[in-house]
Amino acid sequence: MTNHGSLEPHKTDGPSSFLPLLTFLLVYLGSGIFFTVLGVENPFKQISREFSILCGICVLLLLGRNVRGINRNVDVFIDGCADPNSLLILAIYVTAGAFSGAAKGMGAVDSTVGLCMTFVPPQLAVAGVFLVSSLLATALGSSMTTIATLGPVALGIAEQTGASTAIAIAAVLGGAMFGDNLSIISDTTIAATKSCGCEMNDKFKMNFLIALPAAILSLILYAVFGSAGVAEQNYTYSIIKILPYIVVFVTALLGWNVILVLVFGTALCGFIGFATGAWNLPGFSLAVTKGIGGMLSIAVQALLIRGMSAFVREFGGLEWLLNKIRKWIHSRRSAEYGISAVVGMIDVAMGNNTIAILVSAPLAMKFARIYNIAPKRVASLLDIFACVVQSFIPNGGQMMLCMSLTALSPFAIIQAAYYPWLLGIAALLTIQFGLLRTKEEKEGKDLFAGIPEEKI
Repeated sequence: MTNHGSLEPHKTDGPSSFLPLLTFLLVYLGSGIFFTVLGVENPFKQISREFSILCGICVLLLLGRNVRGINRNVDVFIDGCADPNSLLILAIYVTAGAFSGAAKGMGAVDSTVGLCMTFVPPQLAVAGVFLVSSLLATALGSSMTTIATLGPVALGIAEQTGASTAIAIAAVLGGAMFGDNLSIISDTTIAATKSCGCEMNDKFKMNFLIALPAAILSLILYAVFGSAGVAEQNYTYSIIKILPYIVVFVTALLGWNVILVLVFGTALCGFIGFATGAWNLPGFSLAVTKGIGGMLSIAVQALLIRGMSAFVREFGGLEWLLNKIRKWIHSRRSAEYGISAVVGMIDVAMGNNTIAILVSAPLAMKFARIYNIAPKRVASLLDIFACVVQSFIPNGGQMMLCMSLTALSPFAIIQAAYYPWLLGIAALLTIQFGLLRTKEEKEGKDLFAGIPEEKI
């Protein structure tokens, strides 16, 4: 980390630390809404995300007020861009782009679409996309990789069936967040269970009982609203060209590292492309280059937004937000609502659900001790609401990737994202009516007896 000298954040810096991120959101969303009202075509493409991010960075610099302050702000911003989590996101974007470009160039996407359209009725194609995305994300533990891998397939199915592009990509997004929320190898699951001190299987069971009704209802909704009546035609497919997708799924189930899965999948696409005559070495290189090139802009955007999010963390924004919410907590139910609100608002500020969980968990566990809330319940609420909010925010990697793949506005995708909406509603009902409380909670046993407060 860069040494910022003796300059310490001031308590009054809290609210103002959100200004760079708010500037980005206001410029991008505000301009999109403005041009929508004017009836301009592609309203959210009139003012780009890159330009909006630059506006936020300008505000970040202006908050420095003098040379020393500007240098300090730049140091914090650069550290946020270059932290290990940011670089991991960059690596996932690049390798996912390579795999996506190779799979498309070799014909894997077209073959997968052809296979789906041969055996799945058009009325159920989008529902099938949601189901497959859920399974792949659960296996991979990565929503980003799932969207990058299956997004082109979903768009191909939408084109063939006449289904809505927004519904098709939202089905992938919903399935991706289902797996991100439940997978035992997901970083959000690991962060929630480790931070709350509960067993992974206990958190999974409670989480699954909340998520399952939302997933089933989402599957039904995608079957109804994702259907399209199209004329019958003959679709072609090649099993060997679909093999990379199968291999990616299997290796993910075996617990391979996400980066290794994508690189191996890309290499397999290259080998199959050579074997089938789909390309030569320059053709393979070009396909991979195009795939990576399509991801570079979104990767840079993600890094810059992470830098602005680090500014919020460094200069007291999160502490200010937590203190504001703390004043509204007076009962067990309000504590659970507060836990959900804290992780959601921090996710809006940070644009990363894993970091939101890690930051909000200490305060959440203090509430849990006061109101005797089971750690596995706290872990479940943290993970659920972090994933729900992450599905909707335009500064989140998942939504940015969906927008880049489709050129749709975030609002068009949000409207069709049935699963995150239903998951949030299911969790709110669980809180409101005190559902799924553990036996120990119902009996009033002290769940934290003998555990020092500093250990929580």
